[in-house]
Amino acid sequence: MSRIAKSPISLQKGVEVKIEEQKISIKGSKGSLEHSIHNKVLVTLTDNILTFAPQTKSATALAGTTRAIINNMVLGVTQGFEKKLTLIGVGYRAQLQNDVLNLTLGFSHPINFNIPAGIKIETPTQTEVVIQGIDKQRVGQVAANIRAFRPPEPYKGKGVRYADEVIVMKEAKKK
Repeated sequence: MSRIAKSPISLQKGVEVKIEEQKISIKGSKGSLEHSIHNKVLVTLTDNILTFAPQTKSATALAGTTRAIINNMVLGVTQGFEKKLTLIGVGYRAQLQNDVLNLTLGFSHPINFNIPAGIKIETPTQTEVVIQGIDKQRVGQVAANIRAFRPPEPYKGKGVRYADEVIVMKEAKKK
C-alpha cells in the first residue's frame, strides 16, 4: 500500500467533512471545496480522522493521490495557499484594476489577464504579484499562466519568475 495513504488526516476544529457515495465536500473558515473520489478508493471518517484504503491492489497509487488531494483541500479551507511572482526587467510592471491584472512585460502591447473566480491577486509593489486562494491546483495554474507570458530567459534573467525560483545564468558568447 502507498505510504502516503497509510497516514490519516486529522481534522482541525471548524472543518466540516461530508462524504456522500463517491463525493467528498470539505467546508472551513475560508470556503468550501468538493472532490469526486475514485471507485477503487475507500475514504472513511471516524472521530475527526480521515483514513484511506485501496479496494484493489492496483489502486494503491490512487489512494495516495486521493489522500494528498484531500489533505491539500483541508489546508486550503483552513489556511489558504499563496504564490508570489516577481517581475524582473526594465519597465516591467503589474497593476490591478478591478478583476483584471494589467501587465507591461516589454511587448508592444499591454497584457490584460482576467482573474478567475476563487482567486485573489494583490500587487504590493509594481514588480510583485501575490496570488491567493483555497484551491492549491488553481493557485498554481494561475501563477503558471502569468509566468508563461514572459518566462525568465537565461542570459539576463529578465522575465516573470516565482519569488523563490533560481535561474541558472548562461555565459554570453565569446569572440
